[in-house]
Amino acid sequence: MASMLRSFCVKAPRLLFNFKLRLVNDGGGGQSLITRALSSAVSPPSKAIIYEVHGPPDAVTRLVEVPPVEVKENDVCVKMLASPINPSDINRIQGVYPVRPEPPAVGGYEGIGEVHSVGSAVTSLSPGDWVIPSPPSFGTWQTYIVKDHNVWHKIDKGVPMEYAATITVNPLTALLMLEDCITLNSGDAIVQNGATSMVGQCVIQLAKSRGIYNINIIRDRPGVDEVKERLKNLGADEVFTENELEVKNVKSLLDGIPEPALGFNCVGGNAASLVLKFLRHGGTMVTYGGMSKKPVTVSTSSFIFKELCLRGFWLQKWLSTDKAEESRRMIDRLLGLAQDGKLKYKMELAPFNDFNTALDKALGKLGSQPKQVIKF
Repeated sequence: MASMLRSFCVKAPRLLFNFKLRLVNDGGGGQSLITRALSSAVSPPSKAIIYEVHGPPDAVTRLVEVPPVEVKENDVCVKMLASPINPSDINRIQGVYPVRPEPPAVGGYEGIGEVHSVGSAVTSLSPGDWVIPSPPSFGTWQTYIVKDHNVWHKIDKGVPMEYAATITVNPLTALLMLEDCITLNSGDAIVQNGATSMVGQCVIQLAKSRGIYNINIIRDRPGVDEVKERLKNLGADEVFTENELEVKNVKSLLDGIPEPALGFNCVGGNAASLVLKFLRHGGTMVTYGGMSKKPVTVSTSSFIFKELCLRGFWLQKWLSTDKAEESRRMIDRLLGLAQDGKLKYKMELAPFNDFNTALDKALGKLGSQPKQVIKF
């Protein structure tokens, strides 16, 4: 537990006193001892969702109270406002994500907070500012966090809180895949599976804003017509279920839309094969997830005769390559779209004291649910 305390903070600053003794001249040729009190700010007792071992999130996480920590001269103490429960958060707790903190650890990786206090050397931020950890930072499921000022990126307080809390992982992934994988122009087309995911919803809207046609594949489910309508209201050009694509020539369904140059796969298995069916000669499929836990299988003809390219995308790897400033500029673009109502996705705010229910929803124990965002 001691290794976690550096990340914790409390509500109101107190003073932590250290005493330094030194010799001074007493004016009579001798020396005497004086005591000087040195003070530094700390935060008050915080609450956090921690796990001390890897395992099922609903079994190994618990709410604890954490003592104050010192706010050093370059530190910022942030009162967290909201933080989502992402699939990668669940995988870190399970111990299966490639990069994860060693337990004991606090859950969470992105979020939005308000500056509570700053260290004596910090001039870039002030109490009351809204900030996000950028690049994302472990341990956002807690009421107060103390970290170096360089971790925090100031944002406009006019952005809806739940969008600010969720902008760094999924919307940024969507934007990067659209802009960094291949060059797309207005009039081109893309195809994706997992279209109802947060990344999928963002891809639809960002592609539409650039005049790029988007073809979307969803799983067969009850109420599928309502799901299709919701995606088309976001800007989807075509939405197909997997069963609807069990035909010999899927491209006959495109109704004048050009063959896609780029495809996104976050499912694997048959859903990935359907993306490959749509791609034009020389097209690229980018895999950024594997929700079905089934492998991506590719026919020999796809490589030899269609010359398709397959590649992967992992946001955390991209952020680790000295991209902090570029990512912040892109995040500001996305926040601007959200503030203007041009980027939308379904979320549900959950009170911090009801974390267990939110976690059950995120784990799929209560059926299909919107993205769960913890509100502190």
